[in-house]
Amino acid sequence: MIEAIAVAAFGAAAVRVGTPLGLAAIGELVAEKSGVINLGIEGAMLGGALAAAVGASAGGPAGGIVAAVLTGTGIAAIFAAIAIGRRADQIITGTAITLGATGATGLVAQHVWGVGGAGLSVPTLAPLNIPGLADIPFIGPAFFRQSALTYACYLLIPMVSAALYHTRSGLRLRASGESPDAARAAGVNVAVVRAAATIFGGACAGLGGASLVLAQVGTFTERMTAGRGFIAIAVVALGRWHPWGAAAAALLFGAATELQYASQAAGSAIPYQLFIAFPYLLALLAFAVSRRGERGPAGLGQPH
Repeated sequence: MIEAIAVAAFGAAAVRVGTPLGLAAIGELVAEKSGVINLGIEGAMLGGALAAAVGASAGGPAGGIVAAVLTGTGIAAIFAAIAIGRRADQIITGTAITLGATGATGLVAQHVWGVGGAGLSVPTLAPLNIPGLADIPFIGPAFFRQSALTYACYLLIPMVSAALYHTRSGLRLRASGESPDAARAAGVNVAVVRAAATIFGGACAGLGGASLVLAQVGTFTERMTAGRGFIAIAVVALGRWHPWGAAAAALLFGAATELQYASQAAGSAIPYQLFIAFPYLLALLAFAVSRRGERGPAGLGQPH
């Protein structure tokens, strides 16, 4: 009985920890399908986390979610204006966006809360139990006793999958990533499609930052995303550029991250630094595997 409860608790924590990655990865997947790789997703997540903390302090969790989405959208729009509008190098632009967001969020946080930080005073989202489903052994506590943002992630996965593979707009988006010249010849405005996909990705990244603050830690600290945006890019590659694959990869990374917390709590003799490094080793493995298996869109990272 105790073991069953422990397994269910671990599963619930893995889903909770994997939710920010899943949200950010779904948004980045859409951007990459259009041919854009946005390293600024880390900055959008961090900006979304700060906005969620400030917005929730002023207007509750709902206000935090709205502020996070708007902030992520704004940061992605800046990236799109430079990398797509001006045809700048996407890698350099995304790196600059993330570095700028890191400095800006730290400055704003100190201005709002002082050197001491926000403290554990940010209103958070309570778990919502889905009647019937929440009582299923193992699966129920893990997947159906989560926050509203986790359920939003659940909805995004099939919606994005359907939009990408079963709509005309999805076909245009995928064509913009696979063969932008052919898409343009067919009448597709590649720049507009890529910009829209990038902005959608930024909104999802901001939502991921909100999940980190409002459904996990209940506060904001400088650099709190700790590379989750970059891991989300690895999640897309490990998931073979498919929404369901990315969701499974995000859950895997969530379990790997939760494993380090569980090992420290259990007093494992294995050095905790190895568990801390485990998610990042998985990220490296994802990039290695992606080179052997299915490749990303042919036009990924190429200006048009």
